[in-house]
Amino acid sequence: MCGRYAAAKDPAALAQEFETPAPAQVLAADFNVAPTKQVYVVVDRPEQGRSLEIARWGLVPSWAKDPAIGSRLINARAETIASKPAFRGAFAKRRCLVPATGYYEWYQPADGPLAASGKPRKQPFFIHPADGASLAMAGLYEWWRDATRPEDDPAAWRLTCTIITTDATDEVGRIHDRMPMTVPRAAWAQWLDPQHRVDVTGMLAPATAAVLDAYPVSTAVNSVRNNGPELIAPLHEGEE
Repeated sequence: MCGRYAAAKDPAALAQEFETPAPAQVLAADFNVAPTKQVYVVVDRPEQGRSLEIARWGLVPSWAKDPAIGSRLINARAETIASKPAFRGAFAKRRCLVPATGYYEWYQPADGPLAASGKPRKQPFFIHPADGASLAMAGLYEWWRDATRPEDDPAAWRLTCTIITTDATDEVGRIHDRMPMTVPRAAWAQWLDPQHRVDVTGMLAPATAAVLDAYPVSTAVNSVRNNGPELIAPLHEGEE
């Protein structure tokens, strides 16, 4: 799964990279993005064109009675998104990109230091594009209407998103067997296509191993209260 990532690129640079206007609202750099936080998503709609919007991470289907369901829908498996009721509508018509500096995954060795529970301590890794570009994670988005609010209330509508996951490549698979599905730049327009003219099921595949780099980082990232560039700094030999 993908349960934590970093989104630290300047919004103006992000807009330039994804060829969108500058976002109406600026989010601060976040080195420890967790579910339910506000995040940038790239969407393309017939009326507005491509834009950088702010969504809450954790998809709330339009038919949901309680928005709390979003905390359980932070990821969508590529293998089942076309059939699962929570995702199939969005997969057909509401695809997005979720830009990231990189994402975190936890590796649990068979031996090594023990945690307080007595189990081997999990080591976090930061996985990111080797060339320094943004990681364009494939996602889905939904608008949810809060029926308890009047229609003209700006808070009556909530934009939410989920990140699609797939089998990990061999190199990343040594850390964890799942990874976010990523979309190469050449396929962004096809994935986002607001007219839905192309079948994109063939794109539901892992990134090539050569695109991504991974290294161990501090266990400080384990707590969502911690945030800052030190979370993505590589560990030096002998550090925990």
